[in-house]
Amino acid sequence: MTDSSGIRLADLIGQGDSDQLAAYLSSLDSHSLAREVCELTDKDQAAMLTSLDPTTAVDVLDDIPDVEAVEAVSLLAPETAAAIVNQLPSDEQADLVGSLDDEDAAAILALMEPAEAEQIAKLVEYPTDTAGGLMATEVFAFQSSATAAQVLRRLRKNARQFRRLDVQYAYVTDISRCLVGVLQLRDLILADDQSQLVDLMRKDPIAVRADASLAELRELFDDHTFFGVPVIDEAGCLVGVVSRTAVDEATQDQAISDYRRSLGLVEEEIRAMPTLRRSRLRLSWLSINVVLNVVAASVIACYQDTLSQVIALAVFLPIISDMSGCSGNQAVAVSMRELALGLIEPFELRRVWIKEVTIGSLNGLALGGLLGGIAWIFSGNFWLAFVVGIALACNTLIAVLIGGSLPLALKRRGVDPALASGPILTTVTDMFGFFLVLSIATLLLPRLAGG
Repeated sequence: MTDSSGIRLADLIGQGDSDQLAAYLSSLDSHSLAREVCELTDKDQAAMLTSLDPTTAVDVLDDIPDVEAVEAVSLLAPETAAAIVNQLPSDEQADLVGSLDDEDAAAILALMEPAEAEQIAKLVEYPTDTAGGLMATEVFAFQSSATAAQVLRRLRKNARQFRRLDVQYAYVTDISRCLVGVLQLRDLILADDQSQLVDLMRKDPIAVRADASLAELRELFDDHTFFGVPVIDEAGCLVGVVSRTAVDEATQDQAISDYRRSLGLVEEEIRAMPTLRRSRLRLSWLSINVVLNVVAASVIACYQDTLSQVIALAVFLPIISDMSGCSGNQAVAVSMRELALGLIEPFELRRVWIKEVTIGSLNGLALGGLLGGIAWIFSGNFWLAFVVGIALACNTLIAVLIGGSLPLALKRRGVDPALASGPILTTVTDMFGFFLVLSIATLLLPRLAGG
C-alpha cells in the first residue's frame, strides 16, 4: 500500500489536499491504483471521491473492479454521486445506476437533468446482455435534408462534445428520427457544401433491434468488420449505437461470470469486501452442497456390510465419482457454451443425448478399462477389477448424458445453469457411482471375498 517514496494514499486523503491527491493517483498505473483504492476503508474511499473533481473520480472508478466502484458510489452524498455519474458515457451511466439500490439510484437521478435522468432510467430497463443494455445513446445523427455544410458547421460548433465520442460513422434519420441511412465521415468531408445527406448516405443500413441478444450481436460482428452498429426501437427509430468493443467486453464478462458461478460464487467477490458479506455469499452455495453430499453419502450407508467385507472398494469409490464428475463437467461446459452462442435451444435434449451417448460410451470403456487394469494390478483380484471397471464405464456414460442435458433442462425452468449444474451433477454422479460399485459388488460378493 506504500509506494517507493513512502507516500500512503490514506494519509493524502486525511490531509485534504485534492491537488496533491489527484497528482498521486495519476502517477499510479491502473493495477497499483486499483490495489491501493481497494485497501482503503469505506470512509476513506468516500472522502477521496468527494475531494476529487468528477472527471478524475471517473478515471479512478474506471480502474477499480465494478463491484467496488458501485459500493464506493453508494457511500457518497447524492450530489457528489450525481456529478460523477454525469461525466460517464450513457451506457456506463446505466450500468452504474442499475447496480445501485433503488433508493440510491432515485436520489442520484433526482439531481440530474430531467431529460438525462429519463434516458438513464430507460437504459436501465434493458437487460444487460442485449443491444439496448450495451448501447450508448450519444451518436452522430442528422436529418436527411441537411447539407454537408450544415453538418460540418454543427460538428465544429460542438467539437468538444463530439470529441469525447468514439465514432466512425454518422447516421441519417428522417423527421421522425427513424434510421434511413449511414454516412461515412470521409464522404461528408469530401462532399460539396450544398450536397444533401440523402444523396451522400448509404441507404438501408444494417441495424439491430434494442432487444437483440448478445449472441446475435457477436454473430453480426463476426460477419462484418463494423466498429459499431446502430440500434433501433420497434418503430425503426434510432436510439443508440452498440460498439464492437462493448460486445467483446460483455462476452468476456459473461464468460467470467459463468465460470465464477460454476464455482459457487453467486456474485462478484473481491477480498476488500466486508468479511461477513463474503462469508454469506459463499455459504449460500456451500450449505446447499452439504445437504446434497449427505444425500450422496447415504448410498454408502446402505451398503456398509459389503464395504466392510471388501474394504478395497473404499479406495476406488472417490476415484470413480471424481472421474465421472470430470466427464460430466466437460459435457456441461460444451452445453453452456452452445447455449451462449445460440447453437442449441433448451428444448433440444434429444439431440444432445444422441451426440453425447457415443462420446460417453467410448470414454467410459476407455476409462473403465484403464481403472480396472490398475485395480487388478493393485489387488490381484479380477472380480474387483471387473466391478470397478464396469462401474466407472457406466457412470461415465450417465455423467456425460446428464451433464450435457442438465444446462438445457435448467434453462427451460428459468434456473441459472451456470450456478446449479455443478452441485446437481456432482450429487447425481456420486450417487450413481457409489450405487453401481456397491450394488455390483454385493451381487459378486462371494467371488470378491474369495479373490
